Amino acid sequence: MAAGLLRIAPPERLLQPLAVSQRLLLGPGPSNVPPRIRAAGGQQLLGPMHPEMLQIMDEIKAGIQYAFQTHNPLTLAISGTGHCAMEAALLNLVEQGDTVLVAVNGIWGERAADIAGRLGMPGGQPGSKPHPRCSGPGAERFLSISLPAQGLVRHKPLVLFITHGESSTGVLQPLEGLGELCHRHGCLLLVDSVASLGGAPILMDQQEIDVLYSGSQKVLSAPPGSAPISFSERAREKMLRRKTKPRSFYLDMGWLANYWGCDGKPRMYHHTAPINSFFSLREGLAMLAELGLESSWERHRANCTYLCEGLQDLGLELFVKEEKARLPTVTTVKVPTGYDWKEITAFVMNKHAIEIAGGLGPSAGKVLRIGLMGYNSTRANADKVLCALRDALQHCHQSKL
Repeated sequence: MAAGLLRIAPPERLLQPLAVSQRLLLGPGPSNVPPRIRAAGGQQLLGPMHPEMLQIMDEIKAGIQYAFQTHNPLTLAISGTGHCAMEAALLNLVEQGDTVLVAVNGIWGERAADIAGRLGMPGGQPGSKPHPRCSGPGAERFLSISLPAQGLVRHKPLVLFITHGESSTGVLQPLEGLGELCHRHGCLLLVDSVASLGGAPILMDQQEIDVLYSGSQKVLSAPPGSAPISFSERAREKMLRRKTKPRSFYLDMGWLANYWGCDGKPRMYHHTAPINSFFSLREGLAMLAELGLESSWERHRANCTYLCEGLQDLGLELFVKEEKARLPTVTTVKVPTGYDWKEITAFVMNKHAIEIAGGLGPSAGKVLRIGLMGYNSTRANADKVLCALRDALQHCHQSKL
């Protein structure tokens, strides 16, 4: 090519080394990545069909089966975030005209309803109401089993979506009896466990969950970009009965099942997977297996309890009143009267290099969200964020009402 044809110069910023600040990530995700997982992600690439890569994928599958507590053969990791897994689950399970019932207990139910609507699926939202054992305005929004039960009778859906760990409100949604209820009404149960997997008990086979998905960046402490997902035999049979192809080739579970060795047939190339993200996910699952699920659940419970006690000692009010209803990975506390939540989070970030977050969706402007997940779930980190908040309450502007 002749010289002098370029009209756009190399960007000056790209000619400088990448500089990333070191922060302690104690928001709703992602978590800080431990050295072992960072080292795994820094390994040299393999080809997407290399035998060693396929072996690593098999190890990931086994790790997901352990984390989910399932024997489902159709278990794999989506090449994308938890949002991608949400979309993959919906577009593979249902077709045009099928009804999806979305239990909205926070922003992730709202997102699922949005995705279902974009896919052309009619759906009903059973709504939300304060848990009957909570008192006062602004209490956690908590779905009792009666609401989905009413929706199943009224809407006769093929799928019920519900979020197990609602990170926008800090609520842990009970699932007991929901799978059996759905199956009694000929409905499949789809559960989002992005914020709860590894931090709170969830037992896919025992709880009769048909589709369960999660993310890599919370308790698993891997970088975002890969999403564990599993389908029950009921869900697999529903997908096999489809009259039309899924609307996405990239997320077509028939192709993905083959690539992951879930269908008993010779594997074929489907897409170039995020190889290094899978290396990291493999190590995150390995660390969870080494610790043990029950130990991980207990660690998150204990650290959440310690954090909640410290927050109350500071005079802050917990958003979720009932202890057993609190999500152990993400704690929500009401923004103290007279304070600007943005000023608090900025102060904590700028002075203490700690990231916490404000509310999201229905909790926007109402709460601060503090995450103790995976590698970051330690008493020492709880002490650090409590110290930072104490400092913020002393130095941030408090308006006079």
